[in-house]
Amino acid sequence: MKTRTILLMLLALTFTSTALLAQRDKRESKGLKKEIKKKAVKEARKEAKKFKKDGYAVAPGALPMEKQIETAWMRQYEVDEDGYPLYIVASGNSVANTTAAAKLQATELAKLELAGSISTQVAALIETNIANQQLNSEEAASVTKTVAAAKNIIAQDLGRTLPLFEIYRTLKNKNVEVNVRIAYNSKKAQEIARQAIKKKLEEETDIAQDKLEKLMKWDN
Repeated sequence: MKTRTILLMLLALTFTSTALLAQRDKRESKGLKKEIKKKAVKEARKEAKKFKKDGYAVAPGALPMEKQIETAWMRQYEVDEDGYPLYIVASGNSVANTTAAAKLQATELAKLELAGSISTQVAALIETNIANQQLNSEEAASVTKTVAAAKNIIAQDLGRTLPLFEIYRTLKNKNVEVNVRIAYNSKKAQEIARQAIKKKLEEETDIAQDKLEKLMKWDN
């Protein structure tokens, strides 16, 4: 009977500790979100003021510029459970004789910038693995060359990106300039890059499959 009472007390203490930890984590999460929101609002106001001064506006019916830019900054500040950026963010700017054409070109440029950031991150991870897997100099050179040329492949494989904001202005020659900002989930981006580069290495090198598997393995 005494043992049972002690067990029940320990169980009660465990539940209480778990509940207190959950409450603490919730408070910390709310505090972090509040801080991110505060920073995002500050940056958005400053950036929107500059864009408006330069003659930019948003499309009719779209969210106000400050709100769109605030959302963009929120995404840039967000981190995952390990403290790493949750999203990769990129911008694109283009001028064309129609809004649609300028927007398309600006978005493609942003995707290329996004792909460039992803390939740079992945290159650093692969560089570490090259040393660990003891590739010979020829294999290492092939990997480095493939990774360096992977930006366009990654951009093609990204698919839909998350639009953060779109702003427009009409120039004196009546052409339209469009400025966009987009985002992509960091972990998903790394996985896409991993698969794209692995496929390219399989097609263009003679590196053994087991070496390739280890080379393209990392925690993301």
